[in-house]
Amino acid sequence: MERSKLPLEWSKNLTLYEVNLRQFTDSGTLKEFENHLPRLKEMGIGILWLMPVQPIGKMNRKGSLGSYYSISDYTTINPEYGTWDDFVKLIEKAHQMGFFVILDWVANHTAWDHIWTQSHPEFYHKDKQGNFLAPCPDWQDVIHLNYEVEELREEMIRCMRHWLVEANIDGFRCDMAHLVPTSFWEEARTALEKESPVFMLAETENRDLIEEGFDALYAWKIFHTCDDIAKQRKTVSDLDKLFHSEIELFPDNRYQMLFTSNHDENSWNGSAIERLGFALEPMAVLTFTLPGIPLIYSGQEAACTKRLKFFEKDLIEWKDDKMASLYSLLIHLRKSTPALWSGRYGGEFVRIHTTRDHAILAFIRRKANNQVLVVLNLTGNAQSFGILGDEYADTYANVFTHEAVKLYPNHHFDFQPWEYKIFEL
Repeated sequence: MERSKLPLEWSKNLTLYEVNLRQFTDSGTLKEFENHLPRLKEMGIGILWLMPVQPIGKMNRKGSLGSYYSISDYTTINPEYGTWDDFVKLIEKAHQMGFFVILDWVANHTAWDHIWTQSHPEFYHKDKQGNFLAPCPDWQDVIHLNYEVEELREEMIRCMRHWLVEANIDGFRCDMAHLVPTSFWEEARTALEKESPVFMLAETENRDLIEEGFDALYAWKIFHTCDDIAKQRKTVSDLDKLFHSEIELFPDNRYQMLFTSNHDENSWNGSAIERLGFALEPMAVLTFTLPGIPLIYSGQEAACTKRLKFFEKDLIEWKDDKMASLYSLLIHLRKSTPALWSGRYGGEFVRIHTTRDHAILAFIRRKANNQVLVVLNLTGNAQSFGILGDEYADTYANVFTHEAVKLYPNHHFDFQPWEYKIFEL
């Protein structure tokens, strides 16, 4: 049975920010990351997603530093990042500044030298010779947990509860959540909420996980289609084909997370600038105006062009960039505009057709007396077009210039390549 309960109300108009702690500062420590909190607060960020902070396995490690996602102890802090006290103080400071904090959780596998390999070897899948198994050929630095073992489920929930109770975090982003039985996540959610309300984000697009266990999942289909549009492999018509399944049929008591980058995409497929080119800005606008909850990855606000190395130190190049101003505007717009809020908290999505539907995406988000019209040229060519009908006709404020703009039925526009406008009523 689907959970009727909505995600926690505080999440309704906030933006997620994924923190790659290792690459964020010179030291890569929790203490030094604290220095960035005022900047992120001014930008408007609401939810900090910390990539895993636990110790990383040494056995079969990839690279010199290993993967965040190869965990050797679920309940302690990687000494490279600092101490448990440093973590607790970071959470306290973040809360004092108005942030919420979720921790990345890796439940499908552990490092080869996780303490359970000695204390609970029965927690793992094994081959016929009794050897531990990697979950898949590419993941040779980790071994696969076996959720048919009831005691593993109990111990994993105990470890998650530890961070909730002892560190006062606000929830979890769960790595490759669909590789773990849905029944476990449902058990975990029920157990955790006996301690405190939690916000739960699943790295998956499998909707069975949001029936009971999770509040939000990844909008992978929208992400990949936007990527292909930027590369001119697809058009707006392909996005239109998705809107029925990804918006109309998506449960309005849950969220889809919208993004142009994350740690995997950045490291393996290219920085957002590398992948999207001149389409970067309109695609960023889209992630903040379609129904869902938006994500910014570490360094995107500085227009970081690096593919950040995953297993080595590779410091983000922090610099002033117009993307910071754009993100800040979009974050604050979304906070103050009920039509753009997430899920049932926000407004309905109404596609507005144009004379150039393969090139121009236009839509309305509206809730009660609040209405936003978004118009984007998702091509690298100038476009002369009309937006059809009169449903949108009214006098709006241009969000970027603050000028009053009268829009008429069948209004005509001339847009430059990748140009975009947002109008608020």
